[in-house]
Amino acid sequence: MEDLTPSNESDKEIVNHELSPSDDINTTETPNQNSQQVHFANRIDMTLVHDKLAAVRSEIAKVIVGQERMVDLLLVSLLSNGHVLLEGVPGVAKTITAKLLAKTLDTGFSRIQFTPDLMPSDILGTLVFDTKKSDFDYKKGPIFSNIVLIDEINRAPAKTQAALFEVMEERQITMDGLTYKMSSPFIVLATQNPIEQEGTYRLPEAQLDRFLMKIELDYPDLDQEIEILQREHQLKNSNKLGDVAKILTATDISSFQDLVKEVRAESQILNYIAKIVINTRQNPLLYLGASPRASIALLNSAKAIAALRCRDFITPEDIKEVSYPVLGHRVVVSPEKEMEGITAKLIIKQIIESVEIPR
Repeated sequence: MEDLTPSNESDKEIVNHELSPSDDINTTETPNQNSQQVHFANRIDMTLVHDKLAAVRSEIAKVIVGQERMVDLLLVSLLSNGHVLLEGVPGVAKTITAKLLAKTLDTGFSRIQFTPDLMPSDILGTLVFDTKKSDFDYKKGPIFSNIVLIDEINRAPAKTQAALFEVMEERQITMDGLTYKMSSPFIVLATQNPIEQEGTYRLPEAQLDRFLMKIELDYPDLDQEIEILQREHQLKNSNKLGDVAKILTATDISSFQDLVKEVRAESQILNYIAKIVINTRQNPLLYLGASPRASIALLNSAKAIAALRCRDFITPEDIKEVSYPVLGHRVVVSPEKEMEGITAKLIIKQIIESVEIPR
């Protein structure tokens, strides 16, 4: 397929003609099938990372039916120390999966329900006057934890959303001239409903860019729906989350994150990432392209996927697998193309196909 970066008006017409909302898009296929048939010796032993995360998957699967891709991407975010936005209609296990992931980790967990009347101090904390000291003390808010679940993040107004900017990017909060560092790990798992618009606010682009990835959840298929019903019937009065064990400590997570940073990325791979991101900025179908932060997110996510697959090197398939979750929420389709039914998923798919794969 030809490069989607048109050099003249006639090329633009060709690109526009090739794009169709009915084009088949499959971003959930199992990646790296060819490379899994070839075995290379690892420079770094990723066995412990692979085995521990497989155990986390097994614990989550005790409650969640299907949604394997969502779970894998959540583990990628954990290894990359990145925040995640979970988007899906009500009832597809966004919140419970985030709680399950936190339950498998021997770390702190807090949940914040976003509402239209929520104030920044309700999240960050506030200064409280201590009569004994005749001074103000800082009472920390619920954001001070390791895994923070923000439910329905798009229900809070812009002022409250802005309160998250510093803590999501710099892992710190500045209050009354003093800086308070967040303990490691610190990951925000936010949920939002893409259908209901009443009483919601669109997230600012600057905030969306701070999420490592956005994971879109679909409905289960027939077999999965039946299994959900069978499990619920067998549970009776049992607690769904009661049997979920803690697998990883904060020390484990920190160690794994450091190990993932050592995953090899050859110069050809770095060039491949850069070309993909640059193409989003030059593509006439996109009103807004991806930022340099997106390039770094692609690299870190690909490293984590490689570690998840028990490898210490990145392949082009790793980048393809995380391309849409990392880039989809960072680009904006031009209004006229959006009216024609052209989606960011379709454009990113064709950009990936247009960039030459490194050999």
